[in-house]
Amino acid sequence: MSQAPTHDKDKEHRGLPMVVDQPVEASDDGWLTRVMRILFGWRAAATRADLEQVLTADQPESGFSPEEAAMLKNILDLRECRIESVMVPRADIIAVQQDIALGELVRVFEVASHSRLVVYNDTLDDPTGMIHIRDLIAFVAARASPDAAAEQHDTTQGADLDLAKVDLALPLASAKIVREILYAPPSMPALDLLARMQATRIHLALIIDEYGGTDGLVSMEDLVELIVGDIADEHDEAEMPAMMRQGDDSYLANGRASLGEVRAALGDEFDIGEAAQEVDTLGGYLVMKAGHVPVRGELVPGPDPFEAEVLDADPRRVKRVRIYRRKQLRGGTARELPASAKPAPRPTPPRDEPIRSSPNRAP
Repeated sequence: MSQAPTHDKDKEHRGLPMVVDQPVEASDDGWLTRVMRILFGWRAAATRADLEQVLTADQPESGFSPEEAAMLKNILDLRECRIESVMVPRADIIAVQQDIALGELVRVFEVASHSRLVVYNDTLDDPTGMIHIRDLIAFVAARASPDAAAEQHDTTQGADLDLAKVDLALPLASAKIVREILYAPPSMPALDLLARMQATRIHLALIIDEYGGTDGLVSMEDLVELIVGDIADEHDEAEMPAMMRQGDDSYLANGRASLGEVRAALGDEFDIGEAAQEVDTLGGYLVMKAGHVPVRGELVPGPDPFEAEVLDADPRRVKRVRIYRRKQLRGGTARELPASAKPAPRPTPPRDEPIRSSPNRAP
């Protein structure tokens, strides 16, 4: 076979884009040029490391605003994030039993500030699904409608709803409005769970440990917050800071505050020693130190010279504490009562008269 002349091939390629080897000095391009090549395919060898380098360089020439750079960094970090670091711990899960009455369920939704709740059989380790508040409202509206047998209702007839027709004592399981829920292990990558939620359109997942018990809970919102940051709506309460210094040099602390945050605020004197290998939070340390979940008003000794007063707690965890130095507890002005509220001093008995305890006081 005869080959086409070389000049004919040149004519065929004339005017078409061609790959041209770049000289070595081209690697010294500016930040904006490198980003454009990465994003728009200007350079076939663009890699993940290049984009990470651009985002971490903190250079104005990168073309990204601080908000854009933060989101892109969060997206890149999703590959290494496991859902065990995102999940709501078991102690904080708000769940209902499948036999709960619909009237009680409404009350739970009222205080839970969630649109979805986990449903379980006997214990949280035996989940059956989840209940969405929209399904509950739809069920109530269907039963209260004048034409309860109709599958579709005219939304303009909302004023005709007869709520007295709704049996609020009906068990949730009998209403048949419990939906399916996802299950995932703690080691599952957050990005994989996000893709699974998108595919199944189920936005709530229970985290199951190696023994089949419930370890935590993750919602679609939790995963989206990994990218865009905290999402707060009009029903979310302002979260208490981990550590907040008071005017008397004491500290108000969140029970979930990490031990690192506590030590950063109080200094190296707050050294719990080997206990740091057993617990991660201030509340966990106080539970371990007391040997039980402390109740409101209980004083728990910490590492010398600190002591913690429990301000708020429930049977499962410590919520809020106040940390003092022990000298403040003994005689500091921080705990003194105002003069008008102080009891009158007792007269000192003569030396030859024995001191008797009051009959109304415990010995």
